[in-house]
Amino acid sequence: MEGTVRSAESSASAERLFEVASDLEAYPEWATAVKEVEVLATDESGRVTQARFVVEALIREISYVLNYTYEPPRSITWQAEPGDDIKAMEGSYRFEEVDGGTEVMYALAVEPAFKVPGFLRGQAERQIISTALRQLRKRAEEGA
Repeated sequence: MEGTVRSAESSASAERLFEVASDLEAYPEWATAVKEVEVLATDESGRVTQARFVVEALIREISYVLNYTYEPPRSITWQAEPGDDIKAMEGSYRFEEVDGGTEVMYALAVEPAFKVPGFLRGQAERQIISTALRQLRKRAEEGA
């Protein structure tokens, strides 16, 4: 599955960015498209390993379940379970320390369960990533 990868620099530490990105229950507070997060399972550290999301898409709300894996504080990866709105989705955040802060890399590939022309899907992935990087960086830097 093809996808989109983008990066941005943040003055926040990798640890702080990882903390914000892995606090899925707080997403509706700062990730504007996320309307609801329901935690379905956690690991022994209390990190969410499975969650159901409801997000505002371009033309309607969509719902999907993501399964998460973590390599603190360097990466978070996720994969969707096939459902009514999403046929497949995989993504990741990677956090690399650089002079003066952290480089955040976000990769995302989405295959909706409904018909979307390829160029629009790529455009939507780029928009999702740009917005997510901007909002994650803002949230992490506010509490840094």
